[in-house]
Amino acid sequence: MRQLTFISPGNLEWREVPAPRLEADTDALVKPLVVARCDLDLYIAAGVVNYPGPFAFGHETIARVVEAGSRSGVSPGDVVVVPFQLSCGRCNACLRGWTNSCESYPFGAAYGLKPTSGTEFGGALSDLMRVPFADHMLVPLPAGVDPIAAASVSDNIADGWRAVGPQLEARPGASVLVVGGLAQSVGLYAAGAAVSLGAGRVLYLDDHPERRARAEAMGAQAEPLALAEGRQPEAQFEIVVEAAGDADALGFAMKSCAANGSLTSVSIHLGATTPVPLTRAYYKGLTFQTGRVQSRPTFPLALACMACGDFHPERVTHRVLPFAQAAEAMTDPGPKVVFTCNEIA
Repeated sequence: MRQLTFISPGNLEWREVPAPRLEADTDALVKPLVVARCDLDLYIAAGVVNYPGPFAFGHETIARVVEAGSRSGVSPGDVVVVPFQLSCGRCNACLRGWTNSCESYPFGAAYGLKPTSGTEFGGALSDLMRVPFADHMLVPLPAGVDPIAAASVSDNIADGWRAVGPQLEARPGASVLVVGGLAQSVGLYAAGAAVSLGAGRVLYLDDHPERRARAEAMGAQAEPLALAEGRQPEAQFEIVVEAAGDADALGFAMKSCAANGSLTSVSIHLGATTPVPLTRAYYKGLTFQTGRVQSRPTFPLALACMACGDFHPERVTHRVLPFAQAAEAMTDPGPKVVFTCNEIA
């Protein structure tokens, strides 16, 4: 079968590799229908994040089941969301909702990201993927939800959702600030999710005009961040999301967080160390969270909101292209590219 393979920054190629097969009665084989480019994919392809190749590429996907084990819980023809992280749903970590550190797999196990775990699990930009523990992993795409709109739901959409969803459940109508930047689509999804969940004021700050326009299309107020001009917080927000990946932006986010507020950093800070103004955070009593999203327990919540028509992540997508153009388009600097197979192109 064909598989898009990352070789080195700016160098991805389609290769012929052995097709996967069912290895257990809980396995399923799926054919990717749409694949979204994760924010991290862009930075790997551009060489900003140094991941050594070669490895299979792509991990945000909606797929169709083509073969199913007798205890897989799915049937051929089902259209499903495939979590990007591999998890069994049975171990102590999974039962506690920590599917990003399933005890059945090496830490960091994921499709399309071999360097995170040291193990190749295949990628979404391929003809077929093997999904183990399919009875746990795979989630049906709700009727009426466009696969192209939901293409990023297993990772970047879920990542934005987890930064505001639980927080707004605890504080209905709370004010939300999103500091945008490096994790560009994640920050936008967080802003859109906050609007859809009935937050009070939702302010999106970013020096990139196209991303500000997309935040406004999702119902948020948008302004330049302009930290270089010494900007100081104009208000205190109960819920703050830092998606900039920048130390100054993280400091600004902490300063902008109200007393007893919550701050979630959804961006990878790439420096060896990052200064954090903990004294201010201490006196404010902030709850600060960082780390990878728990994909499997999180994305069904975003899917449900999409099915109800309240959440519109498609407004973040700036290009929809066929699979054949994936290698060339992977370094497109825009916030979200979605690739489609011939079945729904």
